[in-house]
Amino acid sequence: MIWTTKGIYVAIRMLIPNLRELELRYWVNPNQVYESGLKDSQFKLADARSICLLDCPIPSEDSLNWVCDYPEGDIHLTIDEWIDRNYDYFEFLTPDMRNTSLQLQGPCYPVIYPSVNVFWSCQFIARASNMSLRHWQQMGGVNINEGLQIDKSIHKSINSRSAVLKRYMADIGKAWPVLIVCGGIVPLFLSVIWLLMIRHFVAGMPWITVILFNILIISVTMSFYLKAGWIGNDAVSPIIGEHDPYIHVSGRELTHLRGAAILMTAVMAIAILASIAIVRRILMATSVLKVAAKVIGEVQALMIFPVIPYTILAVFYMFWFSAAFHLFSSGQVRQNNCSSNCCAYDLGSKRVSCERCCGYSIHYTPHIGVAILFHLFGCYWATHFFIACSATVIAGSVASYYWARGDTSPEIPFLPVFASMKRLVRYNLGSVAIGSLVLSFVESIRFILEAIRRKLKVYYTVPEGWIGKVAYHSSKCSLKCVEWTIKSVNRNAYIMIAIMGKSFFKSSAIATELISSITS
Repeated sequence: MIWTTKGIYVAIRMLIPNLRELELRYWVNPNQVYESGLKDSQFKLADARSICLLDCPIPSEDSLNWVCDYPEGDIHLTIDEWIDRNYDYFEFLTPDMRNTSLQLQGPCYPVIYPSVNVFWSCQFIARASNMSLRHWQQMGGVNINEGLQIDKSIHKSINSRSAVLKRYMADIGKAWPVLIVCGGIVPLFLSVIWLLMIRHFVAGMPWITVILFNILIISVTMSFYLKAGWIGNDAVSPIIGEHDPYIHVSGRELTHLRGAAILMTAVMAIAILASIAIVRRILMATSVLKVAAKVIGEVQALMIFPVIPYTILAVFYMFWFSAAFHLFSSGQVRQNNCSSNCCAYDLGSKRVSCERCCGYSIHYTPHIGVAILFHLFGCYWATHFFIACSATVIAGSVASYYWARGDTSPEIPFLPVFASMKRLVRYNLGSVAIGSLVLSFVESIRFILEAIRRKLKVYYTVPEGWIGKVAYHSSKCSLKCVEWTIKSVNRNAYIMIAIMGKSFFKSSAIATELISSITS
């Protein structure tokens, strides 16, 4: 979110306890908001004057309410007193201050439009209060523009992709304890339980796994239906707090939830139909799991091995996020160039100031931009690398036990896993790194092409001609097929690397030839 001079002033003073409770952003000048919503206007909403408030102001039914700047200078009020007065100290203004206020230059501004709290920003409702507007005109105030632009401008800013992404990141920042427990610790614990159940309940585990998987898919789908508002009355609303039930504001988050609900419906249908179709194969899987249970029973270190890559990834992500925060905060804060009259009364200097009244934004140098891209790609590559290392170690451990033809030995419970780890570190790290790099490179190209499509506004629109439609769908399908093929080849290549110790490309060729000979 980009703030004006007063907004930056608030951000700096947020360390003061009196201002921590002011979480809502309110645009005080309705004409600036209206101007930012015009089609050919160069004035942006980010340059409009805004302050932080405790709640969104509403017009009075019999008088004119005011929202005034933070008290300073000749206004001898504390922040708490200013809040208790509903941000209004118009009666304390000098004649010169009142005159500038009637020109919409502050320090006080009229409350003409009602507003509601939409994601901690006061969304104007394009329905001016007739009583407040009449009082304003009787006092000699300048003309206040009316129209849907005053509503659409703020709504467009709140629903922009960058604003939605920032809200998602803010939600992650607030919910990090839940994410760590539910997304990290609990899955690790459940994976160990699942391995123990395979060891002791091998006959029923295929059925238990399929049933629990379908129950989970159905539960997740129903939760999306609830939050999308298609079942019950618990739909996600962008409006925070109590509000007029006749006021409806659309949000991109609700659209995302409905899209996820449709996607989960398709996944649920495919999962249920696939579960019915593979009943016979489930019986075959039981025999495979019996072999897996025997391997786990003999090579017991496999049950605790997942903790090692899990811990390594956790430590890596902590350092990665620390470096990411440093990179994203390394830009230069520069004032925007807005071609508009944004002069406002400064209580400190006791005059109307036209300096530093535009908004501010962060500008990254080319070196920082390249560093951010490399940092993102490095995270993706490192994640695939650690996963590939885990797959190679497990494949080498199982292969060691398999080639021993099930012979028991006092060294079997731990020796194969550590021997496989030693071989990986000594001989196979380069091959695994190349394989993970190839996969990361292909997926990065796909993400870049999709980003270009969004920029060209063709991502959500299909060409009209049949040739264009064929090319459009073929390109998307081809990229997905290439990605899936490389993932499959890599997985099989890692197994051959662990068994034969060959290079990545040689192992990929051997794995592909072996699979082709089996399927032919």
